[in-house]
Amino acid sequence: MAAGSGSSHHEEEALGKAYDARLMRRLLRYLKPHKLPVAAALVMLLALAGAEIAGPKLTQLAIDEAIPAGDLRQLALLGAAFLAASLAMFVLQYLSEIVTTWLGQTVMYDLRTEIFAKLQKADLRYYDKNPVGRLMTRITSDVETLNDLFSSGVVTVFGDLFTLLFIVMVMVRMDWRMALVTLAVLPLVFVAVFVFRARIRDVYRDIRVRLARINAFLHERITGVRVVQLFNREAADAKTHTEINQHYLEAHLRSITYYALFFPIIEVFTAVALALILWYGGGEILQGTVTVGVVAAFLQYARRFFRPIQDLSEKYNLLQAAMASSERVFRLLDGQLDIVDPEPAVELPRATRGEIEFRDVWFAYGKRESGEPDWVIRGLSFRAAPGEKLAIVGHTGAGKTTIINLLMRFYDPQRGEILLDGVPIQHLSLGDLRGRIGLVLQDVFLFSEDVRYNIRLGENEIDEALVVEAARRVGADRLIRRLPKGYDQPLGERGTSLSVGERQLVSFARALAFDPPILVLDEATSSVDSEIEAQIEMATDELLKGRTSLVIAHRLSTVKGADRILVMHHGELREEGSHQQLLERGGLYARLHALQFTRAPAA
Repeated sequence: MAAGSGSSHHEEEALGKAYDARLMRRLLRYLKPHKLPVAAALVMLLALAGAEIAGPKLTQLAIDEAIPAGDLRQLALLGAAFLAASLAMFVLQYLSEIVTTWLGQTVMYDLRTEIFAKLQKADLRYYDKNPVGRLMTRITSDVETLNDLFSSGVVTVFGDLFTLLFIVMVMVRMDWRMALVTLAVLPLVFVAVFVFRARIRDVYRDIRVRLARINAFLHERITGVRVVQLFNREAADAKTHTEINQHYLEAHLRSITYYALFFPIIEVFTAVALALILWYGGGEILQGTVTVGVVAAFLQYARRFFRPIQDLSEKYNLLQAAMASSERVFRLLDGQLDIVDPEPAVELPRATRGEIEFRDVWFAYGKRESGEPDWVIRGLSFRAAPGEKLAIVGHTGAGKTTIINLLMRFYDPQRGEILLDGVPIQHLSLGDLRGRIGLVLQDVFLFSEDVRYNIRLGENEIDEALVVEAARRVGADRLIRRLPKGYDQPLGERGTSLSVGERQLVSFARALAFDPPILVLDEATSSVDSEIEAQIEMATDELLKGRTSLVIAHRLSTVKGADRILVMHHGELREEGSHQQLLERGGLYARLHALQFTRAPAA
């Protein structure tokens, strides 16, 4: 975990560019299917910018024309137009907010769907390199940041730019000299924005790093809460969490401080611009070169001009966060998967014979410091005939579970090949291969759904009758009927409401419901209490009938009835034969048997 979280911290620190044209072009592709809503949003923002400049202009006409002329009718019309412009702004802001938020949510939906599809196809080596916490961050907080970009940034930034452009155009047209006076504070505004941008960038990086540390710490402590409680580490971990949380709080408070300082500074510059308008405009009024209405309009335009500048400053930080998030999301989406479906795939006959063959298979999960592969499987060759019950035994670390990982194509071997019914499994589609193999693991994974779902896993072809029949045949039906809601009983996260043995029976029912021609049991009874072991053995016998089966076990008592036993040692096949043959040979299997079944002499 430490290594993974360290790598994750490094990713969070890498903010990248504030704007990356390549990433932005790729992000904008997600808007292509929604051209009409994007066009509608732009039109509404353009109209909103036009409505923004209407109010001050109407004020100027009222002061300079209607009031001096005593024209009540014109004054009423101008008042009605002002009200209409305000109402139009309200409606346009509402509609544009709805459309842009819809765009953001739709893009977020598309991205999450794409990421989830990628994660569903990823092989186990991919998950070995990418901690679950990091992947969850990609699909949640990073995608949420991109939602903010689309709903509050990419499209709405045009509204701010339209507003600024229209206001400048109108002010220049009304009086270019006063426009220059009004905009004289802009250099100071740009300096403030530049300084603020640099500070908030550093703070944002700090926030991301410290948030990553909190997430990593919480993920470990919640996952390992039994160990924490067993060794009375609650107080110590609470203290550590307080320290990490304090650092995160301090980073956020610095961010708040900068924002609290920046916005009043912009307000001060706005006040300076208004003061300049009053000073210069007042002098021009006294000289008769400018009307009172023009000065009044400029005062309103100045206040409306600096509001989008504040918005653009916030959108800059939003853009920076989105660039960092998009880089991480696209790195995930672009990651090459080691195990994919072949093109084209070989199609096996519907009726599987169930012959399995390993030919000189070598496999390593990683490399040693010298760069040489750290072999877990070395030159393994064996064949399981159709319908044969083949047991695999050996010390921990002998490579037993790795054989199953290779057969299921969770990993590919570096050398040699594995065949199913005479066809190399690399030539089969993953769905076709895994659909013919049932796997029952020692650590049974049940979903936080009801019992029925955990047996059929949403497969429509497995109806209610098949679910009940599978449960009855493995002895799980009586257990399920005793539950308060029977097959509708929710099992909670990972099925923790059931005992280990009960979870095992449900997993057996699941394997039987899918009716695979090949069955793999990986230490399936090693954690079962003796009370339920007989029931499990009966369920196992029922499962194995008429199927090719590979049974991995620590306890040799569970493999005595196997047709053939493979004895693994340090990744190599050392012995094979029946239980009796291996005992008579007096080799490694006989020593394993003696260790488990020979009682120590009484003291």
